[in-house]
Amino acid sequence: MSNTDDRYYVPQRSHWPIVGAVGLLLLMVGVSTWLNGANTGFWVMLAGIAVIVCMLLGWFGNVISESLRGVYNQQADASFRMGMFWFILSEVMFFAAFFGALFYVRNMSIPWLGGDSNNFFTNLMLWDGYESTWPTNGPGAVGGKFESMPPFGLPLINTALLLTSSVTVTIAHHALIAGKRNILATFLALTFLLGFVFVCMQGFEYIEAYQHMNLKLSTGIYGSTFYMLTGFHGLHVTIGAIMLVIIWLRVLQGHFTPERHFAFEAVAWYWHFVDVVWVCLYVFVYWM
Repeated sequence: MSNTDDRYYVPQRSHWPIVGAVGLLLLMVGVSTWLNGANTGFWVMLAGIAVIVCMLLGWFGNVISESLRGVYNQQADASFRMGMFWFILSEVMFFAAFFGALFYVRNMSIPWLGGDSNNFFTNLMLWDGYESTWPTNGPGAVGGKFESMPPFGLPLINTALLLTSSVTVTIAHHALIAGKRNILATFLALTFLLGFVFVCMQGFEYIEAYQHMNLKLSTGIYGSTFYMLTGFHGLHVTIGAIMLVIIWLRVLQGHFTPERHFAFEAVAWYWHFVDVVWVCLYVFVYWM
């Protein structure tokens, strides 16, 4: 179909959605059976991951090829932007659920179990002697004595890394608009390198927490909320850094122009979202 703005581009039939569905099914079955003790579940999970990777490579390869051929018009571009907007909004809701759980535990459940001024008998009848303090691993000290993760050290370094990466990706974006390809490639590479360093530093933080602080996923409500929030964020940083690597490789191939570069913008939006989530996480998990 010709690239005119008065006609909407309708993609041809594709087998990739079916391949992706099969991969997700294998991944779900593999993880669930592996967690329930079936050794074959691990291999089914790996098969699901392999199918999903093949789907991503093939499907995105088709989209990139169509984009380079100039198939997409302004209406298709607008639909891509709307799709990315809703995707990031779904990610916002995903993290909002975990932050909401943290808020509920700290401001409602723990004071209730601790027997504040309005719930004295709750404390007396359910868990006499429990004090409503944070951080806590709950009544019964689930997981044993532990140390909380301080906001300084590795968490502060990681904050500086992500904030710096937000600046470098912005510089790369401006360089793309200005047609300065060398600056674009350099600062884009710096961005994903900072992302991978962040993930490595978080790995060191987890090792320190497990080996020397007895802070584990099983350490009551503090351990579970800490690892769920920081772990899922680390996963998003890893995914974002991989996306940046792909965009960087495309830049080296001469893709994108100052006028048409939505793929770059979409990844930049995602990266800024990851940075904002970390700032919120750093404040509410490490500081407060």
